[in-house]
Amino acid sequence: MSKQEYRSQGWSLNDLISAPDGPPMETVFGELDEAVGRVEARREDLGSSISESSFVEMLRLIEEVGHLSRRLTGYATLWLAEKSTDQTALAFRGRVNKVLADAGNRCLFFDLWWKRLDDTTVERLLPSSGDVRYHLETLRRFAPYTLSEQEEKIINIKDVHGISAMNTLYDMLTNDLSFEFEVDGETTQLTLTELMVHARSADPELRKAAYQSLHGVFGSHGNVLGEIYKHVVGDWHDENQQLRGIPTAISARNLQNDIPDDVVDVLLEACRKNAKLFQRYFRLKASWLGVEKLRRYDVYAPVESVSKEIAFSEGVQLALDSMHGFAPRMAELAERVLAEGHLDSEVRAGKDTGAFCYGVVPEITPWVLVNYNGQHSDATTLAHELGHAVHAMLAADHSSLTFHSSLPLAETASNFAEMLVLKRLLESETDSHVRRSLLAGFVDDSYASILRQIFFVLFEREAHNVINNEGATVDQLASRYLENLREQFGDAVELSDEFRWEWVSIPHIYQVPFYCYAYAFGLLLVLALYRQYEQEGEAFVPKYLRILEYGGSKAPVEILDEAGFDVRTETFWQGGFDVIGEMIEELEKSEG
Repeated sequence: MSKQEYRSQGWSLNDLISAPDGPPMETVFGELDEAVGRVEARREDLGSSISESSFVEMLRLIEEVGHLSRRLTGYATLWLAEKSTDQTALAFRGRVNKVLADAGNRCLFFDLWWKRLDDTTVERLLPSSGDVRYHLETLRRFAPYTLSEQEEKIINIKDVHGISAMNTLYDMLTNDLSFEFEVDGETTQLTLTELMVHARSADPELRKAAYQSLHGVFGSHGNVLGEIYKHVVGDWHDENQQLRGIPTAISARNLQNDIPDDVVDVLLEACRKNAKLFQRYFRLKASWLGVEKLRRYDVYAPVESVSKEIAFSEGVQLALDSMHGFAPRMAELAERVLAEGHLDSEVRAGKDTGAFCYGVVPEITPWVLVNYNGQHSDATTLAHELGHAVHAMLAADHSSLTFHSSLPLAETASNFAEMLVLKRLLESETDSHVRRSLLAGFVDDSYASILRQIFFVLFEREAHNVINNEGATVDQLASRYLENLREQFGDAVELSDEFRWEWVSIPHIYQVPFYCYAYAFGLLLVLALYRQYEQEGEAFVPKYLRILEYGGSKAPVEILDEAGFDVRTETFWQGGFDVIGEMIEELEKSEG
């Protein structure tokens, strides 16, 4: 691709809704109310004798409500992400949550009717549903766990001031934290993303100080953040298990992901067994660093004194060039994010401290948020999030109800983009020290995406159990988390006590319980996909793009079956670990 200069900057939300307090915004609220009214007016049409044409008309109205709702949710989410403590943004999201809860309740009768409809009528109507078919199949999947209309309405209303409010408080507290840090005798206040740059420093004392500052601050708020978590867990249990009758806490997430429980169990067990693979790597890394045993502070330590700094413009170009070398269409789509001002890469106080991509509605280019500090990891994170954006744009031909893929497949394009960046760097690099740094960096990131995430899920599974069945205290949860880390690292890594508070700094376990296995699912799948690409070359590209083009219009296991991957077996998952094992073997040989 031709080179050009890119500047780090904030994003514009004008393509979504031009102003939060002007006529365009009020117009969307009005359009939503009118669309919901049209849905309500057709309630009497619903019955087992409804014609296919009337059914299709109702579906178009349901799509319109969904589309308008997503625009409002998208604006509220993106505005708050860039200004997480802004009072006007907070008030707006509160308004949106109330309006959408009301709209959801007014349209709820359609979902309930469809879930309870007899199979014969369902089979007659489904062929006319077009791209909304999988959405309808998903509703039927939840039928056994659906409550009465009044009960469902109460849950929707409760969530506005209940679980949604809890997560807003968590975000406000954690995004506003600052961390005292001393460098060269100078003490300064850093944001979380600025602090974590030092967690990958070549200086072992800076790494230690970064983690101690991180967990010292989170630990000082541990009781409050821990109590918020207990309420999140209690809400999840009371709704999903106690009221709906879903068998286990994690089953509720699996049901939403449309991944069978046994597939997730196989994945978790395969990862647990391969903890020893990463422990082997950590012992190797200790020898590189000249220490008897790696400390938890050292897990992401660089193994070479090679500068990993990559300027923002260079990081963008690296991501685009890597995608272009695989499929020019992907690079063209990714470049749209920048060209349309949909990237917020600045580091600033009050901004969301993480990284994400948000495809709001199919016809509008997704928004990407990163905190770019010039590190090598920032460049790979940028490629990761641009991969998400490409995924959404490739699925843009689908309905707003079906273009978002399920969480496990949502990590496919993002992880694949990171693999493309790694391979591009390795192919052009002849310096053995830099190559070792790149390979070690990938194994570090693989640990972070696979084993670390799976052990979060194992902790969640245990935490949900002890909170709801034993009434665990926050201190007891912290002790359980420390035990979780001990199993994860074995005798390969030395743990310090402050890491008992790491769990309260992980937003996913609050906002999307059991989300984290999607990261492991996604990366292990991508390792298998990339191996197939190496074997097939150009013939693989259209098959891969086809996986992404499905979006959320088909069950994940069916999409992967079509591509030739059986995720039901431990052998499949082990194949991904074997690729990582080969990288570790190459690193071990470089030692000699």
